Amino acid sequence: MTGAEFLASFITTGELHGLRIGSTLDGVDRAFRHPFVDVLGEERAWLRRDYGLVEFAFNPEPEPEWVMATATIQLHRLASDDGLARAWAGSMGVEFPRYTSWEELRDKLSRTQGVPELKITDQGGFLQYRAASSNVSVLVVDAEDEERGYRVGNGDVWSLDLWAPFRAG
Repeated sequence: MTGAEFLASFITTGELHGLRIGSTLDGVDRAFRHPFVDVLGEERAWLRRDYGLVEFAFNPEPEPEWVMATATIQLHRLASDDGLARAWAGSMGVEFPRYTSWEELRDKLSRTQGVPELKITDQGGFLQYRAASSNVSVLVVDAEDEERGYRVGNGDVWSLDLWAPFRAG
């Protein structure tokens, strides 16, 4: 699968290899066959699992089960790490280029069924495209002076975030 196909599916469904907000750590372990680093918060208040390209944050509810609170696809990391895309393709079956432009992703979305409405907001050097129905946000570099190199450039996707909407107590 191409990176653009994978990202379009993620934006449309809010699912990352079948995982959604509320998925368990065991579910993530079954879905992801890639090396990772865990960072555990003080007094087990939270857990962050970093797979290099994808990061998850978990909350401990109910003890001892960890439940996914957020997931972030850190596309900007591909610009400075040639091996990350190859490793990800080998372990997860998704082939990402070094850079993914918003134009390329928007084109893929235009040919994808069920794409949610995207609300655009300025985030100071970034544009955020937020899909409330799938709880996915896309952050795109919006700085004319940013050129591609070891960093993503103007118009490139920085990251995609899966988030849970706020629910008043």
